[in-house]
Amino acid sequence: MTSPDDGAREPNAVTDDERAAPDTGDVRDGSAAGGEPETAADAAAESPAGDEAQAAEADAAGSDAQVAELTEALQRERAQFNNFRRRSAEEQLQAADRGKQILVEKLLPILDDLDRAREHGDLDEGPLRAFADKLGDVLAGEKLVKFAEPGEVFDPELHEAIQNDGSGDSPVIGNVYRVGYRLGDKVIRHAMVTVTDPEPAAEPAPEQ
Repeated sequence: MTSPDDGAREPNAVTDDERAAPDTGDVRDGSAAGGEPETAADAAAESPAGDEAQAAEADAAGSDAQVAELTEALQRERAQFNNFRRRSAEEQLQAADRGKQILVEKLLPILDDLDRAREHGDLDEGPLRAFADKLGDVLAGEKLVKFAEPGEVFDPELHEAIQNDGSGDSPVIGNVYRVGYRLGDKVIRHAMVTVTDPEPAAEPAPEQ
């Protein structure tokens, strides 16, 4: 005696887990049902290992870009620091030179008084001469140079003419009313002079 369930099942019927080949009626494996088998590339693309490799490559590229950006920023900061240090050093030197010039300019009237005393013979001997010599040595060590002597070629860049007694062709200094001073390469006071013509050259004596 057969059960109703046995009669209800049709011949060659298959379950959801089985599929029959249409030509032979053989049951195919369930793993192949539903489409073509996967290729190796598809499997690799869908595999977690492939995703991890792509993520690692992306991280490496990002790290390289970040390192390059940080290196460039560091180089810019270093260049700016070097420029700042150079400017600071230059400003310190300029400030020192300016302070030195201000001090020397305040001493110029004293040097003028000493020059007048020397012309009158007051510095031939005694403590005042020693003071003048020491002060002159100190200022010479700071590269203070006096200029303007009678007979020197007149230079409008260095000398201020208060009187011109020459023709102007080859002017030279006549009298010096106030000497000039140069501190290093910078003129800190122009000389005050008169201008005249140079003395004619002496004619050679006739041969005997």
